Amino acid sequence: MPGPVVVVGPPGSGKSTVGRLLADRLGVPFRDADADIEAAEGRAISDIFAEDGEPVFRDIEERTIARTLPEHEGVYALGGGAVLAAGTRRRLAGHTVVFLAVGMAEGVRRTGLSTARPLLTGVNPRATYKALLDERLPVYREVATCEVNTDDRTPDDIVAEVIERLGDPTNTTTRT
Repeated sequence: MPGPVVVVGPPGSGKSTVGRLLADRLGVPFRDADADIEAAEGRAISDIFAEDGEPVFRDIEERTIARTLPEHEGVYALGGGAVLAAGTRRRLAGHTVVFLAVGMAEGVRRTGLSTARPLLTGVNPRATYKALLDERLPVYREVATCEVNTDDRTPDDIVAEVIERLGDPTNTTTRT
């Protein structure tokens, strides 16, 4: 397989759930950038945000992806804001990137406005989520080779569409 299938999208789009299932269906390993960050830092992402702030977290995230993307050959789920870094966007060029799109209402429902998601806490989490979508949507589309709507769909259904839309990414004889 020529590099990973990278999964991107906003919080609640199903990156980790769909990514794991996609990896299982393709018979390749799954990796999650957020889990890599937590393991390397020895603390939760929400703690990094609270103790060090978002700019420090984004720097850690970009360095982690720079190190791990070249060494992974399976399905790789990035954190929702990872694509904001120009360096990460450059690194994604030439890779298969699946954008899991989710509408605001569905994203808010799925995240439950969780405190484990540091960017969704605050005075008006719904407005924050909408602003996050408005800012990131063009960037997700910029890096994506495939966009799949996840609203009102099961992970199995989403994975089936991803595989259908991409073909079998592990079959290098039919890819150009």
